[in-house]
Amino acid sequence: MTTVSTPRPAPTVSSLNWLRAGVLGANDGIVSIAATVLGVAGAATSVGTLAVAGIAALVAGALSMAAGEYVSVSSQRDAERAALRRGRVLPTMAVRDDPDAQSNPWHAAVASFGAFLIGGFVPLVVVLAPWGGARVPATFVAVLAALVVTGLVAARFSDAEPRRSVLRNVLGGSVAMAVTYGIGALVGLTV
Repeated sequence: MTTVSTPRPAPTVSSLNWLRAGVLGANDGIVSIAATVLGVAGAATSVGTLAVAGIAALVAGALSMAAGEYVSVSSQRDAERAALRRGRVLPTMAVRDDPDAQSNPWHAAVASFGAFLIGGFVPLVVVLAPWGGARVPATFVAVLAALVVTGLVAARFSDAEPRRSVLRNVLGGSVAMAVTYGIGALVGLTV
C-alpha cells in the first residue's frame, strides 16, 4: 500500500516572522543566559551570585530582544512603505495584497520576548539546581540539549536540513559557553 503525503502549505510571511523571532529569541535566551551564568560560575560558585546574575541577564535580555525585534521589523516596514511610495519593490518585500504578508513589529517583539524567557529558563534553572560540583557540566549538557531542540524546530518549520541547523546551534552555543566560562575562571583567579 502506498501512502500519499499531503504537502504542507508554504509558510506565510507572518508565520515566518514569528518563527524567526521565536527561534532567534529562544536561541539567544539559551546561549546568553548560559554564557552569563557559566561565566559567573567560572569566577564564583555562590548560588546567590549565580541567581542574581542569571535573573538580571534574563530580564535585560528579554527586554532587549523585544525592543530590538520591534525596532528591526518597524524599520523594515518603514523602508518597504517608502519604496512603495516611490514605486519601487525591494527584494525583501512580500506581496502587500495579502494580510498574512504583513510583518508586524509587535508580533515579532512579543514572540522574541517570550521565547527568550523560555529559552533562558533552561540554563538558569539547571545552574541553580543542587548539583554541587556538577553544576557547570549539567548546565552545559542541558543547554546543548535545548539547542538541539531549537535547531530541530527551526528546521522543521522552515523545511531546512536538520543536521545543519542543529550543528549551527550546538557549535555556536558551545563556543559561547566555553569562552565565557574560561574568561570567568581567569577573572576569578585575579580578583
